Amino acid sequence: MGRVRAKWQARTRFSQVDFYCRWSLYLIPWLMVLAAVAPVLGQAGGRPLPLALAGLALGLTVAQGLLMIRLLDRALGRYLKQGPTPARLLVVSGALTVVAEVCVFAVVVVRREWAKDDLVAMMLAAIAIPALFCLACSLVMSKRKYLASLVGVAAALMVLAGLGTQEWGGGLGLAAIVLFGGIWSFVIARPTGWLLSMFWELDRARSAQARLAVAEERLRFGRDLHDVMGRNLAVIALKSELAVQLARRERPEAVDQMVEVQRVAQESQREVREVVRGYRKADLQAELAGARSILRAAGVDCRIEGEEGTQLPAAAQSALGWVVREGTTNVLRHAIDVRRCTLRTRIDAQRSVLVMTVENDGVAPSAGGVLQTSPGNGLKGLRERLEPLGGTLVAGPGLDGCYRLTVELPLGAAGDGDLVGVGDGAAGGVSDG
Repeated sequence: MGRVRAKWQARTRFSQVDFYCRWSLYLIPWLMVLAAVAPVLGQAGGRPLPLALAGLALGLTVAQGLLMIRLLDRALGRYLKQGPTPARLLVVSGALTVVAEVCVFAVVVVRREWAKDDLVAMMLAAIAIPALFCLACSLVMSKRKYLASLVGVAAALMVLAGLGTQEWGGGLGLAAIVLFGGIWSFVIARPTGWLLSMFWELDRARSAQARLAVAEERLRFGRDLHDVMGRNLAVIALKSELAVQLARRERPEAVDQMVEVQRVAQESQREVREVVRGYRKADLQAELAGARSILRAAGVDCRIEGEEGTQLPAAAQSALGWVVREGTTNVLRHAIDVRRCTLRTRIDAQRSVLVMTVENDGVAPSAGGVLQTSPGNGLKGLRERLEPLGGTLVAGPGLDGCYRLTVELPLGAAGDGDLVGVGDGAAGGVSDG
């Protein structure tokens, strides 16, 4: 039982919902076999021929139940536009349905005399058998086509039965059985397929939002770099061309132009360093606000909880900003099924350390409950940034299905410097994404 639970927890939440919906649908035929078709054996009256027909109907329905697992899986794939129509499986299922239904009606005809309760049991079996086949048909056909086909088949059976037996009441009853079983199957199967399609669409949307968030950050950096370098490079190109022309004429002004090119190049180099330094220097307040915005765009409920009035040097603030940035990046890249993320900052007064925790769900331990920790370059870089400040970092999945990144930083980190409040702005209080 523990291994089954571990395997279940190892699945993402989306995978759990997909598994639950599919197997709920796969088990419905077996409930119908046990509840509606199996009692047919008890209605045979002990006579050999009705008993043989009832046994054949039950055996064919059991085979139908086994076939339905694969057929419904393929039918759901067709409904979700992930595969072709399972035409051969539908033909086999249809043949099993027809033969089993004929056997049930043959039992009714052979026995002839029926009590009211026994006849109701046989009618339930007659409804259940075609309903199994209709479960798959309702997924591979459009709604209009399915309902039109169902009405057409019911009308054709009514006419054939009426003409063949001259008992139009029996034909009408047969049509009602087919209609009831078909509509019941439609009501059961189509909402399941629709629910799965909504989950697949949400998963694709979340993946697209995460990619867009990363692309937006790249565009921001590219835009900043373009704004800095565009004008300066144009000036360098223009003055270099002018210097070439002056040099060819042996004009002394060429030296002045090259000096100006040198000055602009040095200025550009300085501005590029400032852009890169600004990109590499993480501001805690800005990173918290950015994390909340990006995670909200990716469909993650982001909560930010912070200590009010705590002062830290700017170097420590920058290091914690990088923790927030890396934690947010890991959520977007590695956690497939994240629904919530909490960034929490608190003070451990006994040890005089500030503790920052980035916690998200959607990550489960491996089978057997063994934690998997494989730190990448991002976590390695964070440790290198925290080490000069005396900070430590611990990261990994927990047994409760959450991934935690915990940083401890001494309150006196980075010595004397510009003090900035941890609880100011976006960091203070609680913020719901």
